[in-house]
Amino acid sequence: MIVVDPQIREAMLVHAENCLPEESCGLLAFGPDGRIRMAYPLTNDVHSNTNYTIEPREHFKALRHAEAQGWEISGVFHSHPDSAAYPSPTDVRLAPDPTWLYVVVGMGDRTNPEVRGFRILDGEIHDETLTFQERTEQ
Repeated sequence: MIVVDPQIREAMLVHAENCLPEESCGLLAFGPDGRIRMAYPLTNDVHSNTNYTIEPREHFKALRHAEAQGWEISGVFHSHPDSAAYPSPTDVRLAPDPTWLYVVVGMGDRTNPEVRGFRILDGEIHDETLTFQERTEQ
């Protein structure tokens, strides 16, 4: 189970909405406690509604920021503008790291978008439970 602050969930949803009709994308930074500390909404460099590539300069800027905070980039999020929150065959094929968390924002039902997490290992998709709750410590 991964604990996600509702504000981080909201940031992913807003980014997905703002990028329509294209896929949104971004990186996720984790703190030493295993919680997601930051969602970095980034530019989809291929401007596609079926694929994404994170803009390289923004990728490195997010990486530097996370490292300065003592966080680790070990996850990615992206949206599916017209379908459910589940990795596509392309997502599975391009998943670079089996230790990363892959979050998909499904915009198929725009009035009730889904946010789901996955691990992708050797081409197999494994659900990762996301629990949305406020951090109590600062």
